[in-house]
Amino acid sequence: MTDIPVIDLAPWFGATPAGRGHVASAVATACVDVGFFKIARHRIPAETLSAAFAVMNDFFDLPASEKAAVRPPDGMAPRGWHALETKNLSRTIGLDTPPDLREQFYIGPLNPDRARLAAIPEAAPFYQDNVWPARPERLRETYTALYRAMETLGCELMRVFAVALGLDPWFFDGAIDNHFATLPANFYPVPEGDPRAGQLRAGAHSDFGSLTILALNDAPGGLQVRMTDETWRDVSAAPGELIVNIGDMMQRWTNERWRSTLHRVVNPPASDRAGSRRMSIGFFLHPNYDATIEALPGCAGPDDPPKNQPIQAGVLMRQKMAARAV
Repeated sequence: MTDIPVIDLAPWFGATPAGRGHVASAVATACVDVGFFKIARHRIPAETLSAAFAVMNDFFDLPASEKAAVRPPDGMAPRGWHALETKNLSRTIGLDTPPDLREQFYIGPLNPDRARLAAIPEAAPFYQDNVWPARPERLRETYTALYRAMETLGCELMRVFAVALGLDPWFFDGAIDNHFATLPANFYPVPEGDPRAGQLRAGAHSDFGSLTILALNDAPGGLQVRMTDETWRDVSAAPGELIVNIGDMMQRWTNERWRSTLHRVVNPPASDRAGSRRMSIGFFLHPNYDATIEALPGCAGPDDPPKNQPIQAGVLMRQKMAARAV
């Protein structure tokens, strides 16, 4: 594969067997070849995305002391504000590099069913309440609207994945009906001076869950994906496109048939720093905490035994989050 493919989702939403089959086939090829693809005509309104970017820009411009009022109490939970250099994604793949040059603001599930997980106290941090800043006043309403739109799209993409794997379209529904998906805004400010040796805006890593949907603006110092020939390729999206990639849990579900690909966010060249303010917003669809991640029907057999032991989604997530902590 020489590039990240663009897949038009309109035939899927058209609901004809031929249209759905065409989309599922294209997704399967992309997930085997590179683990990344872009989507067009995905039904996320442009106004919903632009409003979210505008309000999050205003939030990140607030004084650090004000943003700190919505920090998670333990400093690690995927809620609220996370300051610059408080995470290190490269550690999740065993690299010892300086922490990442990005800020984040997270929200998680809007209406989780906590009673279903009452017997698993370790799950509670992934289903805790969201924390909302006092300013900008419109942030809660705007960001909630984007979460709901991304959640709908993410669940539909899981149905595309199911068909692409030769399964019933609703195969994954029971594994994501109490998901702990997050929606972080990732802010990359204009660098102040030179980064330390090996320090990036976001270190090389694979994503942890089942899939990621990413919206981004374009500025120097952006997303790169490691291709099968071990080279790093710049990835951007045209207006109206979103970037999708699979995560570690989907790679395990497919018995490593599909690739959870390494990617990173690089620093801008010194000559372009002044115009390098950048932001992305990603929806990370993590299955239910107690969903079992193991090789799916048709992805393992006598000639291709399971490559990983079964594991609960939440347990795998806890391992990854602990590894990236600074």
